[in-house]
Amino acid sequence: MHHLPTLRRELLTAFGLVFVGAMLVAATGILIVVPRLESGTVAVIYVFLLTGADLVVFASFGHWLLQTRVLRPVDRMIDGIAAIAEGDYSSRLPPGETRELARLAEAVNRMAERLIANQEQLGANIASLQETNRLLTEARDELVRAEKLASVGRLSAGIAHEIGNPLGAVLGYLAVLGRRVGLAERELVDAAEAEARRIDKIVRSLLDYARPREAHARPIAVASVVERTVDLLRTQGKLDTIRVTLELAPDSPEVVADQFQLEQVLVNLLLNAVDALEGREDPAITIRTRSGKHQPRPQPRARRKDDPPYADYSHRRRLHQPARLPREDPFPPGGEIVEIAVSDNGPGIPPDLIGQVFDPFVTTKEPGKGTGLGLAVCARLIDAMGGTIRVESQPGAGATFTVVLPAAVQPVPAA
Repeated sequence: MHHLPTLRRELLTAFGLVFVGAMLVAATGILIVVPRLESGTVAVIYVFLLTGADLVVFASFGHWLLQTRVLRPVDRMIDGIAAIAEGDYSSRLPPGETRELARLAEAVNRMAERLIANQEQLGANIASLQETNRLLTEARDELVRAEKLASVGRLSAGIAHEIGNPLGAVLGYLAVLGRRVGLAERELVDAAEAEARRIDKIVRSLLDYARPREAHARPIAVASVVERTVDLLRTQGKLDTIRVTLELAPDSPEVVADQFQLEQVLVNLLLNAVDALEGREDPAITIRTRSGKHQPRPQPRARRKDDPPYADYSHRRRLHQPARLPREDPFPPGGEIVEIAVSDNGPGIPPDLIGQVFDPFVTTKEPGKGTGLGLAVCARLIDAMGGTIRVESQPGAGATFTVVLPAAVQPVPAA
């Protein structure tokens, strides 16, 4: 652009050359022709005619020069700017032949490119706001659902008396009836007793969720709890057909937890894995423990240096995180944590249920095989211990449930 001549210089140069040429022609005509004229009147008329001819030539050249160098390029730019104003942001102005017009064309073209970028950004913002609105709607529905579940929890004590007590009587009557009937009728009595016991199990699970027992927390070794739980299930024959691998870190620190409740969590996770492995050719469960420093989730910056002053795109950056995040990290940054991961090679969890597995009454099991309260109880127990529980799963590649607990002894922050 710097190699182009300026409009002022080009006009002054052209008009200057024409003016000098006209003056030379006029001076030459006056010096050569006027002395030969006999009449002074004729000489004056000749001078006026020569001057008029010079002015006509000068004006004609000036008009042509302004048309070619200024007016026509400006008209083309006006047409291009009008097209951009009508919404044709792909329209571009041709480069000018002078420095000023070239700068003007470049500025307008940059403005059109910025308009396109802003239009795309506006479309992306609208889409992200629609996504945010969808997530807010889902969150509202989740709150309504949570309130309904809280109501169920508040009514659970009444359910225990209204259902549990008559159910106990029914089980007693069925036991008496089973001893008095024949073999043929005994099968019907056993089936009725099995269904009644399933109802009793559901009621007790609901009570465990709504009224968790008082915890007796103390420092315990995670590895010993894992081994005790596995031995318990092996004694009951639950793991006879499953290859169980223990990868327990020998130097893991102790955690402060209720041993019975932590065993209950591991039993639930292992029994869920056993159910998920039913029918698999090579069923396998792996339990891993590890310890380390807690790494908090990175939070998006509210603004960046390249954000324009009139826009805030931070809401879009938050959407880059998973839609369903667990509660805020209960661990201090850099704090010592212990993880217990239970993995299986089962079919995995459907993607539409992965964010709801810790909700009450949500289950992937067949109807009649699960209450949907086991993982909800696990989440509540781990939360009471000051930890978190998360799940990772891919369809057909199994699932991994990871319990994260704070270590009993935390590092002393540097002064």
